[in-house]
Amino acid sequence: MNRPFFIAVVDDDPHIRELVEACLAKEQYRTAGLASAEEAIELWRNDPPDLWVLDIMLPGMDGYAFCQLIRREAEVPIIMISARDHEVDKVLGLELGSDDYLTKPFSLRELTARIKRLLHRWYQARESGAALLQVPVPSASARRFVWGALQVLPEERRVLWNHQEVDLTMKEFELLQVFTLHPNRAFTREELLSLVWGEDYFGSDRAVDHLIKRVRKKMAELPIEAVWGHGYRLRVNEGAEQLEAGIPD
Repeated sequence: MNRPFFIAVVDDDPHIRELVEACLAKEQYRTAGLASAEEAIELWRNDPPDLWVLDIMLPGMDGYAFCQLIRREAEVPIIMISARDHEVDKVLGLELGSDDYLTKPFSLRELTARIKRLLHRWYQARESGAALLQVPVPSASARRFVWGALQVLPEERRVLWNHQEVDLTMKEFELLQVFTLHPNRAFTREELLSLVWGEDYFGSDRAVDHLIKRVRKKMAELPIEAVWGHGYRLRVNEGAEQLEAGIPD
C-alpha cells in the first residue's frame, strides 16, 4: 500500500481527538477527527478510512449502532473505546463486529501498537488475497468443500447455503474455512483466535463466541457445535459424502 493509511477518530471529546490525531500524525498516518457518528457516516460514504477508532458514547447515533452499520458493508478494522469498563460493553462491541476494545484512559502508545497490528494483518491479507490460516491447506484442486446445504469456494471467496450465496465478512469466511478444512476436528478458542485473529491478538477469547454466533445467524442450521470445556467443531456425519476432491479431515 503506497499511500499513508487513513484513520478516522470518532469521539465527541475534542481533547481526546486532538491527542490521538497528533500521536498518529507522528507515525505518518493520515487522520480525520469527527465528533459524531453522523459526521462519520458522511466520511464513510465519501472517503472511507482504513481503520476506525470509535467511541461508544456519542451524541445522536452511538458507537454501537455505527459499528453495526459499517459491518453490514465492510470488514474494515474497528477499535472501540469507552470510559465504561464493563464486561457487557466489551462483549457487545465484539458481538457487533469490533476488532478490539480499549477503556479510557488508555495509553497512546498501546493504542498505536494495536492500530499497527490490525493494519498489518488486515491489509497484508487484503493485498495478498490469502486467508490468514496456519492450518495445512490442501492443493488448489482440493479446496472446494461441499456437504449438504453448504458449499465453500475458497479461491472465489464465496459461500453458498441452500444454493444461495451468503455475504460473509473476512473473519467469518476465515473461521468457516478453518472448520471446513478440518471437519469434525475440535478447535479450542485459543487455536481459533490464533488462526483467525493472529497470534498477537490482544482481546478476549469471547470474540470467538461472537463470531460463531454471527455465522450461525447467517446459516441457521449450520452444524457448528460447542465442545464442552474445549471449544468448537463443524460436525459432519461419518460416512456421508462431505468433501470434494479428497480434502482430508
